Amino acid sequence: MIDTNTLNDLTEKLSRLLPADLGILKKDLEKNIRAVLHSTFQKLDLVTREEFDVQSELLIRTREKLEALEKQLTRLEQARRKSK
Repeated sequence: MIDTNTLNDLTEKLSRLLPADLGILKKDLEKNIRAVLHSTFQKLDLVTREEFDVQSELLIRTREKLEALEKQLTRLEQARRKSK
């Protein structure tokens, strides 16, 4: 999920594109922009960079363990064949 700071930054950038003479409407538009962005990001099911990095590291460690287990299995199979 996208963090509040990112959402606020995007809202601010978009609101700067609006004409300054909108006055009170500008605040309402900012609220609506924030709500639309928030809703859209929730539907996209995004993850933060930190969550992505954690999962990437977990995947790397899991792959390393799998490779080690495959090597161990190969050695055991070879040892079993030799003992027959």
